[in-house]
Amino acid sequence: MPVDRLALTRRLPVMLGIAVRLRDAGAGDTLIAAALDIDAEGVGPLLEVAEAKLRHLAVAGAARHVPGPGASGDL
Repeated sequence: MPVDRLALTRRLPVMLGIAVRLRDAGAGDTLIAAALDIDAEGVGPLLEVAEAKLRHLAVAGAARHVPGPGASGDL
C-alpha cells in the first residue's frame, strides 16, 4: 500500500506539517520561515525533525497493515 504523504503530514504537529507542505510545494527557507514566524536558519533543522517524524509515521502505518501469523486463514 503506497504511503499518502499528505495524509501523514496532517498527523504532524501543525508547525511541522505546514513546513513540510510548503517545502513540498517548492517554497524556500525564507518563505517557510516567514510563514512560521521563525528564523530562516531554523527551517532546515525543523524540516529534518518533520521528515524523521514522517518516516516514523509511515513505518508505523505500514506495520499495522502487515498480516500476522495465521492471518491468511492457515492453521
